[in-house]
Amino acid sequence: MAVPARTCGASRPGPAPTALPWPGRGPRPGPGARRPPSGPPRPLLLLLPPLLLLPLLAAPGASAYSFPQQHTMQHWARRLEQEIDGVMRIFGGVQQLREIYKDNRNLFEVQENEPQKLVEKVAGDIESLLDRKVQALKRLADAAESFQKAHRWQDNIKEEDILYYDAKADAELDDPESEDVERGSKVSTLRLDFVEDSNFKNKVNYSYTAVQIPTDIYKGSTVILNELNWTEALENVFIENRRQDPTLLWQVFGSATGVTRYYPATPWRAPKKIDLYDVRRRPWYIQGASSPKDMVIIVDVSGSVSGLTLKLMKTSVCEMLDTLSDDDYVNVASFNEKAQPVSCFTHLVQANVRNKKVFKEAVQGMVAKGTTGYKAGFEYAFDQLQNSNITRANCNKMIMMFTDGGEDRVQDVFEKYNWPNRTVRVFTFSVGQHNYDVTPLQWMACANKGYYFEIPSIGAIRINTQEYLDVLGRPMVLAGKEAKQVQWTNVYEDALGLGLVVTGTLPVFNLTQDGPGEKKNQLILGVMGIDVALNDIKRLTPNYTLGANGYVFAIDLNGYVLLHPNLKPQTTNFREPVTLDFLDAELEDENKEEIRRSMIDGNKGHKQIRTLVKSLDERYVDEVVRNYTWVPIRSTNYSLGLVLPPYSTFYLQANLSDQILQVKYFEFLLPSSFESEGHVFIAPREYCKDLNASDNNTEFLKNFIELMEKVTPDSKQCNNFLLHNLILDTGITQQLVERTWRDQDLNTYSLLAVFAATDGGITRVFPNKAAEDWTENPEPFNASFYRRSLDNHGYVFKPPHQDALLRPLELENDTVGILVSTAVELSLGGRTLRPAVVGVKLDLEAWAEKFKVLASNRTHQDQPQKQCGPNSHCEMDCEVNNEDLLCVLIDDGGFLVLSNQNHQWDQVGRFFSEVDANLMLALYNNSFYTRKESYDYQAACAPQPPGNLGAAPRGVFVPTIADFLNLAWWTSAAAWSLFQQLLYGLIYHSWFQADPAEAEGSPEARESSCVMKQTQYYFGSVNASYNAIIDCGNCSRLFHAQRLTNTNLLFVVAEKPLCSQCEAGRLLQKETHCPADGPEQCELVQRPRYRRGPHICFDYNATEDTSDCGRGASFPPSLGVLVSLQLLLLLGLPPRPQPQVHAHASRRV
Repeated sequence: MAVPARTCGASRPGPAPTALPWPGRGPRPGPGARRPPSGPPRPLLLLLPPLLLLPLLAAPGASAYSFPQQHTMQHWARRLEQEIDGVMRIFGGVQQLREIYKDNRNLFEVQENEPQKLVEKVAGDIESLLDRKVQALKRLADAAESFQKAHRWQDNIKEEDILYYDAKADAELDDPESEDVERGSKVSTLRLDFVEDSNFKNKVNYSYTAVQIPTDIYKGSTVILNELNWTEALENVFIENRRQDPTLLWQVFGSATGVTRYYPATPWRAPKKIDLYDVRRRPWYIQGASSPKDMVIIVDVSGSVSGLTLKLMKTSVCEMLDTLSDDDYVNVASFNEKAQPVSCFTHLVQANVRNKKVFKEAVQGMVAKGTTGYKAGFEYAFDQLQNSNITRANCNKMIMMFTDGGEDRVQDVFEKYNWPNRTVRVFTFSVGQHNYDVTPLQWMACANKGYYFEIPSIGAIRINTQEYLDVLGRPMVLAGKEAKQVQWTNVYEDALGLGLVVTGTLPVFNLTQDGPGEKKNQLILGVMGIDVALNDIKRLTPNYTLGANGYVFAIDLNGYVLLHPNLKPQTTNFREPVTLDFLDAELEDENKEEIRRSMIDGNKGHKQIRTLVKSLDERYVDEVVRNYTWVPIRSTNYSLGLVLPPYSTFYLQANLSDQILQVKYFEFLLPSSFESEGHVFIAPREYCKDLNASDNNTEFLKNFIELMEKVTPDSKQCNNFLLHNLILDTGITQQLVERTWRDQDLNTYSLLAVFAATDGGITRVFPNKAAEDWTENPEPFNASFYRRSLDNHGYVFKPPHQDALLRPLELENDTVGILVSTAVELSLGGRTLRPAVVGVKLDLEAWAEKFKVLASNRTHQDQPQKQCGPNSHCEMDCEVNNEDLLCVLIDDGGFLVLSNQNHQWDQVGRFFSEVDANLMLALYNNSFYTRKESYDYQAACAPQPPGNLGAAPRGVFVPTIADFLNLAWWTSAAAWSLFQQLLYGLIYHSWFQADPAEAEGSPEARESSCVMKQTQYYFGSVNASYNAIIDCGNCSRLFHAQRLTNTNLLFVVAEKPLCSQCEAGRLLQKETHCPADGPEQCELVQRPRYRRGPHICFDYNATEDTSDCGRGASFPPSLGVLVSLQLLLLLGLPPRPQPQVHAHASRRV
């Protein structure tokens, strides 16, 4: 689509500029014959035949320069093409390197990548890896159920009776304000010694487990102490698991009471502020504790709900949303006399991170007014759940109602929608302190297989918005072995610093009975989990045989990537999973949609497609051919894919059996050889186990050489494939120096350097001094020039990267260079491959001068400039007429490479719209360029200043003096609620100021995840030479554009703008922040991407006992207690918190 240009004086984009072919005949006004400031619009002249137009443009009797004719500019383009090709043939060494490979044919073999065999082998290896974790999980779950069944509940258990390692003990002892220090904890905490373990990226102790208990749970409660007592026996099972499989990472039992016991022991990663970690809110626990959910949350916003109660409701809804995973679907509505959705979502949507964010922001806008209408709220909720025309979980169905109380039981609604089958569970939440009769709320929950909860204050929110999972777990427990299904999670950030992991989960059931003949217990005890680091899975994939642009990826049933080279979250929040869709990891197209669907369905497949790929630096887009092959990973919900370019079907495998030759080639890696043979950068790969890594390539090379003096390339501790290929390429590139580069004078052709990079990991830069200014990645597979050269035919120009906000290039000492590279293609026995890339580095300033000569009427640089005599008509050229004629070379991404304007030399590497917006827009509108827009969902942005609305209340009600003097106020519900919040604020003093991410000390305190819109440009459909006019009345400009053959360059000649009145709309290329979190979410949910939920669902069991449905009631406050608390507050003394037992009463066995 053409981007509109601005007309003269316009402030907004208008119609696209008129582009008409210029016939190329007849002179145009030269510098001395400028267009008059006024006159008829320019398009009228264009309508005249060229022969009639000629006398109008030429001034008789005076010398005049005309715009170059088309054949002249085509001639200049051919000269540029020939010059580039000549330099690359002499110095690039493509043909010479081909000959060197053929001369050394006995030193390597050509191996084939067979996609189907490769992908099946890798899938099998991943399956075996995960299966070992599954066996360990089952041993743990069985043991936990046995230990708990054999455990005898102790009513009188005391803190000093329990000995365990409290993972947070060290941090709490260092914090004088911590709960245990204030209370004087009696818990006997072990003091352990730890050793550094690189596998865990942490200090660990293999002899003990560690225990983490959420901050808002009292460690000394009877429930918690009994939990600690029976779970201690898991320690021996953890240790035995590790003995059987030393590769095991974290083994964790997350209890439904909130206790986490994990192995091996390591100190808890203390956050900077409040530690809000609760295992029951971790993605892996939520997924393992219940089947998928369809949830409708309805919130009472009648006039009686105001102030603190409304704030409590908003916070409660946000906390409820955090208990949902990507397998769940949700909608949120508010109601009074009528019900309406709080957001733009009109139906159930997937509970992914972005949708939940929309809900959380929308909830903050709820306003209390009107009268309570339960009927409207429930009818809306049931209609949502009965809508079968949308994608949903189709398993557990539930309604969560938050209200301050009411009289109506809406029995008629339940009779109409839910009875007698009761397929929808109803959970009711009485929020705030009030005097309403809660019996109707209790009845609603009990009559619909749900549960009734009370949220009188802030401290009750987190625990009571997650307890419903116990109810959903009942059918799972009653299903017994059938429900003992291992599930593998999405990718998420490990809370203990392991990095990105997936977790295998297995629910643990309560197998006890209250007495002989009684029904068996239907409570879930918790979830067992074992982590698998993504890096361990990556090690099972082929590293370097697939080439720079081949890779392996894996996705789950949601289409989220488990493995992908583009899975690189800039910042992670361990409270949320890392969810990057396959179609967002790559540039989406119809072919990839089909591949994704087939993989989710668990099918095998193979397809060759033409698609777009981004460059590593995300500045360019290339149209390429790729072969996709995929198979399911059995016994998991994952599917594995392999992507190969056609040129990576084959690869070289060195065969250096001659040790004398090994030593000879190895000597060319020694720095002592660099002066004569050029500088060598080696890719920082894992050549040997004992090789010390380093980000400094000089230091890494030193470490490599020192190790090679101790071991041989055939050592068992080394990767022989990598080492042999590295040494072979060292010798081959040295031969290129010897045969081609050493005897050439680079200065003659204004070259700063010549270079070669190989699949084997060698980058050789000649001469040695040029390495000082070499800024490319020493790993060729991670170098943008290398990967783009493989994907493109011909010569690929890469100007230095410049950002519009940075200062211009400094053209001092001729150090600024332009990279020109091309792939070396070999054909060996009918097998084609590209094992190397060679190129040159042009001296920017010298080649800018050369460019002006090549695009002029001079045949060589020493020839004097031609002058236009009197009474003659001459064509302008890029050298003589550089004050009137703009000549540039722009690359395929729209970045300036060379210009005949000296003042633009320091802008080389910038997007051309920043240099000449008017001309770049014309090139785009005339199809020389095509635009590709996409979204980066893994970006990190600076924190936004806090607004008035947030996920948690930012203020509390402040009573007046009259309130303090009024005894009735002291005994009121408002006072009680206020004191509870103030107490909570004293214990967790930053709760009112910090959001959960900041409280947990996560990176979000500094920067947060955000969505960035990316725009890249690439060559469009126009290949021929083209003349056009940028029409803007008296500010019109002629231009000529032509692609240079065998390069990624566009040669553009244009009149310089005569005035600044004709400003065009500026094309943008740099990343921009999307304040609305990317593409409009409200539109995206109308066309959801294909996904499948887990294949099993446990939402019903005929034997379920629904009698336990929460018949509790709040306790009345004591006036004496209130007065005491107030005195403590007035005196500024920290109150001693009362024991909090935030655990379900029925946990007792």
